[in-house]
Amino acid sequence: MLKRIFQIAILFLSISVITGCNNEDKNFEWKTITVTATAYNSVASQTENHPEVGAWGDTLKPDMKVIAVSRDLVKMGLVYDTPVKIEGMEGTYLIKDKMHGRWTNRIDIFMGKDINKAKEWGRQKVVIHYRVPKNTEKE
Repeated sequence: MLKRIFQIAILFLSISVITGCNNEDKNFEWKTITVTATAYNSVASQTENHPEVGAWGDTLKPDMKVIAVSRDLVKMGLVYDTPVKIEGMEGTYLIKDKMHGRWTNRIDIFMGKDINKAKEWGRQKVVIHYRVPKNTEKE
């Protein structure tokens, strides 16, 4: 009997995953924009006072998939902890840092302490996809 209950539970979970019964996903949408992407490191010469601390107080570790965004992008919904997919790069990045106010339409990809990797990246135009809450207002 217990085995049968377990099988039913597994079947129910499988169906939920396959059919996308995740209410959280239904409350969000993905938007796409093209930005200039540079790279940065957690070293004193590239940041202010505390090179391993992001703008919102997060401690940045070399293996984290993190980006900083220009402040105009924050106004567009690319806020703290927003998931971002960068075309041509694997995985999902989280916004944990903001860039200096002089930059616009730009992201900075965190590359830990690997300065050579950041230099190799240089400056590129990339397409990013970012998740924002759906507008639930009726027009």
